[in-house]
Amino acid sequence: MQINWTDEFNGEITICDREGIIVYMNKHAIKQFEKYGGEKLLGTNLINCHPEPSRSKLIKMLQNPMENSYINEKNGKQKMILQTPWMEEGVFRGVIELSFELPANMPINQR
Repeated sequence: MQINWTDEFNGEITICDREGIIVYMNKHAIKQFEKYGGEKLLGTNLINCHPEPSRSKLIKMLQNPMENSYINEKNGKQKMILQTPWMEEGVFRGVIELSFELPANMPINQR
């Protein structure tokens, strides 16, 4: 059974190859970035979509696989951003960026 959860994931997923070329965007990412071209962004360079200092950080991540995560706040809403290496069979293929909205007043569980 093949499971394809990414298109319906309630957040944005964008994947670029090692050169920074966007090779995948899920439905939410296409909608989120519609004013910048949406689906037409496929095949373009993700580096050009980021201002400094994010641009330099992405370039470093493409040169040396590493993870980057942070919380972004815009218009009173918080989003979790996770940028992580795209690995296949131990080979670095590019960067996966997941972005999803955090619920207001999200509890922090401590164990």
